[in-house]
Amino acid sequence: MKRLVVKVGTSTLTHPATGAIDRVFVNALAAQIAAQIAGGREIILVSSGAVGAGAARLGLPERPQSLPQKQAAASVGQGVLMGLYADIFANYGIAVGQVLLTRDDFSVRSRYLNARNTFAALRGYGAIPIVNENDTVATDEIKVGDNDTLAALVASLTDADALVILSDIAGLFDKNPVANPDAKLVETVPKLDAAIWQMAGGAGTPGGTGGMRTKLAAARIATASGIALFIAHGRRPDVLADCVNRVPGAGTYFAPAVKRPAAKKRWLVWSGEPTGTLHVNVCARRVLEDEGRSLLPVGVTGVSGAFAAGEIVRICLHETGEEFGRGVVRFDAATCERFAGTGAGAKDVAAPGELIHRDEMALY
Repeated sequence: MKRLVVKVGTSTLTHPATGAIDRVFVNALAAQIAAQIAGGREIILVSSGAVGAGAARLGLPERPQSLPQKQAAASVGQGVLMGLYADIFANYGIAVGQVLLTRDDFSVRSRYLNARNTFAALRGYGAIPIVNENDTVATDEIKVGDNDTLAALVASLTDADALVILSDIAGLFDKNPVANPDAKLVETVPKLDAAIWQMAGGAGTPGGTGGMRTKLAAARIATASGIALFIAHGRRPDVLADCVNRVPGAGTYFAPAVKRPAAKKRWLVWSGEPTGTLHVNVCARRVLEDEGRSLLPVGVTGVSGAFAAGEIVRICLHETGEEFGRGVVRFDAATCERFAGTGAGAKDVAAPGELIHRDEMALY
């Protein structure tokens, strides 16, 4: 693993009581990252904590709730956060560079490529990119939503080998460890199936925006992009080294897809939110997964949403509703609905061919 994306969450980065940045933790994290760099690895850090840091600096009694308040707190907090990172990493002779992103930076192709070039230039200078969502200007329409997803998108954009999500929990457990003392850590997830999703709970801690489900959503993006993912407790000593060395008990390891999709294919599938869903039967899923075929109308059982040709849609199993892939659809929703379930022998000679070509599809 040469290139790692490390994501640290708000609950790990801050003091629980005050919401202020924990300098002791940041020092320890910087030491681990410096050790990884000394070992020949490249690191990209995705850091939460700007809103919390800003709220603490402004003396606010609680986390801001309205969008303008959050944006104002983020504006103050970004400076606090980057100043701290710059000072601490300077002790190791490492420069840092701030990269603030929104959903548009992933969905607009030219901006996506510009972001790739910026990351590459920072790596060329030996600087650590420190990434956060641009909360000072982002609205709901252009927000990525949570930094777990942001980290997975950054990992795909930068062709990372692995993503390490540092959290306030040691990984994925077979049941809620707070309510069940006998809960067991799931150390390896070879495939994200329905049983794994059922293990995830609800929202995360009050100061953050994530939870185990957002981490599994990030794992879906990362692993489908050919990137390994780890979920581990951020306060574990030497957690980065333990994860990359697969030390037992270090956290949960999600195995990547055997073959990494091409960069443009990853951009097509993960750049934006799906606008609809194609529901398919078991046979269609088998053909897509086992034979690497395109999706034909005959395997489609139904259509949800109002999408146009060229937009991204989910591919879900009809029987369970499980989403197992995404792709760029070649026809609008009405056309897909009209010809759902029809095959080559259909009377209507105008029936379309592939609804989603295999080159514009990613399966989990």
